[in-house]
Amino acid sequence: QVQLVESGGGLVQAGGSLRLSCAASGGSVSDYAMGWFRQAPGKERELVAAISRSGGTTHHTDSVKGRFSISRVNAKNTLYLQMSSLKPEDTAIYYCAATRTVSSILIQREYDYWGQGTQVTVSS
Repeated sequence: QVQLVESGGGLVQAGGSLRLSCAASGGSVSDYAMGWFRQAPGKERELVAAISRSGGTTHHTDSVKGRFSISRVNAKNTLYLQMSSLKPEDTAIYYCAATRTVSSILIQREYDYWGQGTQVTVSS
């Protein structure tokens, strides 16, 4: 069973950048597709970006395309989310998650393992 720990969140001004990291232990991340999700106050948790096991395929939700980039380094058992041109509406708790599925990496309920989340706050 894999354990996931996020880091890198914080307070940033609009237009700024942050890089989130997700460190995995208890298993090899190369066995899992992975994703970043976020949950803003009063809203449902949503998919931000997902990446295949090898990293060869990525998906970014429309609201972050061109601003966020998901990547992974399997040799380091680490997932990343580079966030640029941040907006106040990006404020949320960001979670990383892992799934064994190959074909359904965009479906939240397919994710089996979750981190505890890291807060990202973007001030205007």
